[in-house]
Amino acid sequence: MLRGAVARRYAQALYEIAVAKNTLEVLEKEMKGVAEAIEGSRELQKALYHPQVLPAEKKALLKAIFGNEVSQETINFLGLVVDKRRENYFSGIAAEFVALANAARNTAAAKITSAIELGEEQKQEILKVLAKLSGKEVDPSFEVDPSLIGGVVVRIGDKIIDGSIKTRLATLKSRLMSKTS
Repeated sequence: MLRGAVARRYAQALYEIAVAKNTLEVLEKEMKGVAEAIEGSRELQKALYHPQVLPAEKKALLKAIFGNEVSQETINFLGLVVDKRRENYFSGIAAEFVALANAARNTAAAKITSAIELGEEQKQEILKVLAKLSGKEVDPSFEVDPSLIGGVVVRIGDKIIDGSIKTRLATLKSRLMSKTS
């Protein structure tokens, strides 16, 4: 609970700065990039999350890595987060910031997982249906998971639409098992 509240507070502050300076898209892209870089590097996580590494050293590290890649607002924000000892919330803050930006644009992020690679026509059809269901423009990310056997699983926000064969088989199995006992 505390983790989400902290991430929301910092994301809201950054969102207000982005709106005031009209840099929402830029900061959103930069925050996504920073979060992905941190999540993708075990060494960077060790340095950022270690309590004995001084905040000045963490800020210098972040500036060395991201200084030429992101805006000064993002560097300043990262420095503030480090100063407040909230660096372990970076990914949560980035996710909350993206959610605020999507809400402002009336966009919903959707993670669409299928058993096989979908064709362009299938992707467009799914996006049409999701836009109608959500009432928003859909920002999709497509993944392939062969363990689904067939069908599609869609996650929009906290909603999951599971049309996979794997789930249908598991449901059928549990129904058959409950009838035999």
